[in-house]
Amino acid sequence: MPTLPWESAEPSLPRLHGARRMAESFGSDAHRYDQARPGYPDALVARIVAGSPGPDVLDVGCGTGIAARQFEAASCSVLGVEPDARMAEFARTRGLRVEVATFEVWQSAGRMFDAVVAAQAWHWVDQAVGAVKAAQVLRPGGRLAIFGHVYEPPSEVAEPFAAAFRRAAPDSPFSSQPARRPLSVYQEGYARFADQVHATGLFELPEQWRFDWELTYTRDQWLDLLPTTGGLTQLPSDRTADILQAVGEAIDRLGGHFTMQYTTLATTALRAANDTRSEFAPGTSNGSHAW
Repeated sequence: MPTLPWESAEPSLPRLHGARRMAESFGSDAHRYDQARPGYPDALVARIVAGSPGPDVLDVGCGTGIAARQFEAASCSVLGVEPDARMAEFARTRGLRVEVATFEVWQSAGRMFDAVVAAQAWHWVDQAVGAVKAAQVLRPGGRLAIFGHVYEPPSEVAEPFAAAFRRAAPDSPFSSQPARRPLSVYQEGYARFADQVHATGLFELPEQWRFDWELTYTRDQWLDLLPTTGGLTQLPSDRTADILQAVGEAIDRLGGHFTMQYTTLATTALRAANDTRSEFAPGTSNGSHAW
């Protein structure tokens, strides 16, 4: 399943606007989103916390607070920034402090943080603004951590989904994508994040982290998650129903369940003690791309 909406590292303005509309469509069923979407590896959260100078965390695009609650459980104090008021309100019902704004226009009012995290959300942020703004609100030595899941169902599930989606939404940008995409496509996306972060000159050399894990889904669990994904959140209910029927029948043929192989990728970097921006021109490729 795609975690990055556009192949281009620098999408055009129309694509940016389209991406923004999609980003703000997830709140149409915030409860389902929160219940169906998986959390993040505990080892990832622990590594971010251990590698940050303190407990104050800013969660960019916090959604319903899935990642934020994990950081709170790890004894962090978390503030969320979320553009969708519906998602923000749901997160507040779970006890999270949230301010409604896009990260690009959000005002820190002098507040500083030990970590800025973005869980499955950084690809919605204007890349020319995001890393610089993160550096501005990070204490020296603070950590920027951009992470998200790669989840490609087995071909027995992915192929029927792709065929049904093409029938239901032939004009969608997702319709032209293959049923399954290799991990390298996503790794390239996170490598671009590293380049963009490092090119600011405000961070130390970015690192790439990888966590592999798996999760078994029943038919009902997977059909509950699918409508929360970017390709389906904007479809009419009848078209979504046709897709879910095709996928449900495919899972039935597998015995009613399947195991998803997940990979969680992260690009992370520490805020430099000194501003080294002059050393790097925008677009240079100095980031660490080792996985």
